[in-house]
Amino acid sequence: MRLTRRRRAVDPEGRMPLMDHLRELRNRLIKAILGLLLGTVIGWIIFQPVWDFLKEPYCALPESKDLNGACSLVVNGIFSAFFLRLKIAFIIGAVLSAPVWLYQLWAFVAPGLYRNERRWTYIFMGAAIPLFFVGTALAYLTVDKGLSIFLGFVPEDVAALITVDHYLGYVLAMLLVFGLTFELPLFVVILNLAGVLTSARIRKSQRIIIFGIFVFSAVATPSADPFTMLALALPTVLLFEAAALLAFLNDRRRARRPDPYAGLSDDEAAPLNLEEIDAELEKGLREDAGGDRVEPTR
Repeated sequence: MRLTRRRRAVDPEGRMPLMDHLRELRNRLIKAILGLLLGTVIGWIIFQPVWDFLKEPYCALPESKDLNGACSLVVNGIFSAFFLRLKIAFIIGAVLSAPVWLYQLWAFVAPGLYRNERRWTYIFMGAAIPLFFVGTALAYLTVDKGLSIFLGFVPEDVAALITVDHYLGYVLAMLLVFGLTFELPLFVVILNLAGVLTSARIRKSQRIIIFGIFVFSAVATPSADPFTMLALALPTVLLFEAAALLAFLNDRRRARRPDPYAGLSDDEAAPLNLEEIDAELEKGLREDAGGDRVEPTR
């Protein structure tokens, strides 16, 4: 650690040799894996209440009751129950240890970013995480609707024997599909802020995008029933419209800015204030001097 700090103090650009990068990557991975293992152990301990929460949408259906009136899910192998508990414990561990491995990832990547890139990353993560959890919450509320549609075709004298593996796969697919689909409007806003996607292009392709959302919702949902498709497509369309509105407002704000290249001919060089640029670079180096690393120049 002293050697690394000495190198950072000597090199004003904060550069590190390749081996130092590899050592840091190894240390970050070890910490992330240890956090994941600790979270998995906790998930193994609290397995039963989490499993009761996951199977609640199925147990709320009349078709899930056996002859004794109890909710029944079956296993079809000796090791199925063990792997079920291990899988759920791992998922719980990944969620509980998310602050640990996300921080390790950020601590490894952040020194190579500019200040504005770090700011956009904070905004992206601050919006992506709530959107993902809102999508998973909506998926959890609609799981029983899709199940009731298809289990309603089971005759009255036939018992539906659903394995825990199939049910868990269905629930996890629903949660992931809803959670990831809710990130689509965020990518639209990020592309607009980066200047890649304009509001005019969004308005021009709006009908095609909305049609694509409905097609994707019909294909991506595990049950592919009309209710689940609409439950995914309609909120996504509303979020997309909100993203299109934000893109329109951002383009209006950007259009009101004065063009620094206005009045210049095609063969005329733009004026550069080198003293102002040097002052900005020195200010950035002074601001980052108190941190762990000096921000690298590019």
